[in-house]
Amino acid sequence: MNLSRDIHSLTDFKKNTPEFLKQLKETGEPVVLTINGKAELVVQDAASYQRLMDIAKHTDEMESLRVAIEEMRAGKGRPIEAMFAEMETRLATAKAKKGR
Repeated sequence: MNLSRDIHSLTDFKKNTPEFLKQLKETGEPVVLTINGKAELVVQDAASYQRLMDIAKHTDEMESLRVAIEEMRAGKGRPIEAMFAEMETRLATAKAKKGR
């Protein structure tokens, strides 16, 4: 983020929306909008927002994996064979109930 380029008043954004849209698409950087001199809003183009959401999702997935590995190393997991056996039992039970 370039502070001299990316922080503006909401009034300025309203008056110059097309220029701001061009900047957002060209730079991929968000713009901070101020109201009465205080940062209140962040605006960014859809592609940059999607990238941010993808990064956040990936980060959440990596954290889940880290926790799972930590639990496995601490002996909190169970063998994959036991999990598969349980899933087969659950599927068989569900199919039996559905067939009634």
